[in-house]
Amino acid sequence: MPTKAILKNGLEVTIRPIRPDDRDRLVRAFRNLDRESVYTRFFRYVTELSADDLRRATDTDPEREVALVVTLGNGADETIIAGGRYVIASEAAGVRTAEIAFTVEEDYQGLGLAGTILRHLIDIARARGVAFFEADVLADNRAMLRVFARTGLPVQQRREGGVVNVRISLRDSASSDA
Repeated sequence: MPTKAILKNGLEVTIRPIRPDDRDRLVRAFRNLDRESVYTRFFRYVTELSADDLRRATDTDPEREVALVVTLGNGADETIIAGGRYVIASEAAGVRTAEIAFTVEEDYQGLGLAGTILRHLIDIARARGVAFFEADVLADNRAMLRVFARTGLPVQQRREGGVVNVRISLRDSASSDA
């Protein structure tokens, strides 16, 4: 269900699940990204999204993944400015772990979008029994590492070369050592 949020600069945005009819909006959003933002998200330079990429991004499996977008405008004028998703990566001994990822268009970075999306994903994941989020973040992406550190949840970080693996416990701190 779509919700409204106010960014640090006072701009009102809509946060909602991605839909199959977002393919053209997603293509436009991707084309608006700076080359370095693409690299930060995908760990490689990508010049365009394939039809298969678009299908995977917009046709989510509700049992395994949640994908949210942040938009401005309405109807034909609606523009995607950010997105975040989690995908169940493992389920062992009743413990569900999901990988998370975010993309925020450069003009809207630093306004709290990633943190806002993350809070929504945490609420949804907890309701669906997810115990941990994991993410691989480029070590020089300090802004994203700060977003994770500011959750108020137990966060573990392990650096391997130029990548930091982040693990966030979605359980309360008393039971987060699992």
